[in-house]
Amino acid sequence: MADLPLIHPQWPAPNNVKALVSTRLGGASKGPFESLNLGTHVGDDLQTVNLNRQKLEQHLPQAPMWLNQVHGIDVIRGSDYSRVCDGDASMSQSVNQVCAVMTADCLPVLFCDEHGTQVAAAHAGWRGLVDGVLEATVATFEQPSQVIAWLGPAIGPDAFEVGDDVRDVFCAQHDQAAAHFKPSVNPNKWLADLYGLARMRLSLAGVSQVYGGDFCTYHDAKRFFSYRRDGQTGRMAACIWLTES
Repeated sequence: MADLPLIHPQWPAPNNVKALVSTRLGGASKGPFESLNLGTHVGDDLQTVNLNRQKLEQHLPQAPMWLNQVHGIDVIRGSDYSRVCDGDASMSQSVNQVCAVMTADCLPVLFCDEHGTQVAAAHAGWRGLVDGVLEATVATFEQPSQVIAWLGPAIGPDAFEVGDDVRDVFCAQHDQAAAHFKPSVNPNKWLADLYGLARMRLSLAGVSQVYGGDFCTYHDAKRFFSYRRDGQTGRMAACIWLTES
């Protein structure tokens, strides 16, 4: 098995729920994609990306449900998955079917239920977050109060500068959102806390068990790709699946 530096969520998921997040380390890509780039859409050599994906898949029961992510809110059910799916979240109730999302500053959120009967993964950049991708994912579970969520590596609250337009659209939906923006040193700019916004929206959707959220892809250049920091860069993957109970 390939030796990859992987992140394993620290959360009280049932024993049959397995999850991991790749870092940028351990792959074959060169240049701005060094080294474990898993994105086929960023300009990297496709043969090398496929080699990187094969390395990751040695740690998975099967190839993930790779999505064509479009910063939307569509949740692809495992039973409906095809290799050409546009979507920003996936869910599964089938053993060994791997839900996955790719990120490089956007927030990956992994979900399971307390009974270990369903898992899901969501890609939440600010557009997907404000449009409701997390709420749409939670809605695929029968009881939100029994959902457990984990917030994976994303750009941190001291690095994600946005304009008034972004702050205004969040605050127009929820007054509580204002607490997750602080003034930047630059005029008419704000530092947005994606983790805080995600926790707020999950709470409003009925999810009280939320873990993770202590990374910063922008400031940790050794471990993580960051689109905001580097522009042209690779993608990491957050994966989750069910095993036999």
